[in-house]
Amino acid sequence: MPSRKLSDSLNPHHEFLDLKSFKELPDTHAWTSQLDGGDSDCGGGNPETIPIIDLNNDNATELIGHACKTWGVFQAINHKIPQNLLDDIELAGKGLFSLPMHQKLRAARVADGVSGYGVARISSFFSKLMWSEGFTIAGSPAEHARQLWPQDYHKFCNTVDEYKKAMNKLAGRLMWLMLGSLGISKGEVKWAGEFQGGCAALQLNSYPACPDPERAMGLAAHTDSTILTILHQSNTSGLQVLREGGTQWSTVPPQAGALVIHVGDLMHILSNGLYPSVVHRAVVNRSEERLSVAYLYGPPSSVKISPLPKLVDHFHPPLYRPITWTEYLGTKAKHFDKALTSVRLCAPRNGFVDNNDHNSVQVG
Repeated sequence: MPSRKLSDSLNPHHEFLDLKSFKELPDTHAWTSQLDGGDSDCGGGNPETIPIIDLNNDNATELIGHACKTWGVFQAINHKIPQNLLDDIELAGKGLFSLPMHQKLRAARVADGVSGYGVARISSFFSKLMWSEGFTIAGSPAEHARQLWPQDYHKFCNTVDEYKKAMNKLAGRLMWLMLGSLGISKGEVKWAGEFQGGCAALQLNSYPACPDPERAMGLAAHTDSTILTILHQSNTSGLQVLREGGTQWSTVPPQAGALVIHVGDLMHILSNGLYPSVVHRAVVNRSEERLSVAYLYGPPSSVKISPLPKLVDHFHPPLYRPITWTEYLGTKAKHFDKALTSVRLCAPRNGFVDNNDHNSVQVG
């Protein structure tokens, strides 16, 4: 649950503890109650499984629409991203997070910056720290990579650039499958074009093995501010989602070659509330480190996102005012779990339900 700012209660140096060195869970990272997010159902009590969708299936559009409406998340297979590229980006992330802390801090994210090494951005809304570390890449990775590997940064940069290029193409394909499931054609969303000119960021996350995983939290519950997020997770479980209207967490089991697709808040707005942005979190374990790589996709910075006209009529008024991604990120930074509520025009009605107000760009 949101709490006072960390700067009000914690020494800022705690943000950069070397988590791998601890034999016991420090108090700064001990989530001890449900209010802190340490739910008793963290094993994932929901027997239903997250949809797995073959993008080559003739009914992929309809299957994706059903998954988006009922879950807000699905796993995609036959997505055309080469396995060797997924392996390469995972190795790049593991190499980065295995560096000594003093070396990683050379690329630390500045206070008001986006890119660089640091703790989860949503940490400022919680009284306890999360058992994770992250590295955000917006734009070129070269500047920070030079700080990490002064003599040998090109391999990391080349891998990141190749991965982002492949993800951008896949994001475009998924975008139109999602919109197509709503009955929307390309001519009705001119700003999307061929998905060029959009904004994207890459988020690498490491969740080290934890001495007391039952009292720790890898990444607290939130939704993504994106249109959609494409997540590659290593073969260690940890990602959990909360189904719309549900009360128990469901684990998204790693599946070889599959990518996890999250509906983000901006897609929720575009769909006028029909597609929920999925509430998700990351839990940790005692014996294995987990790594995830999230591709966070949003619209071009100048575009105002609002409910698509085809989904609005007299009986289904627009639920949200037009807003750019940049403006929404600022709103989220201020209101966190009330960001969607703060940009809503009217109360949900006629079947429109908006229960997901936990907002962040960071993803597990």
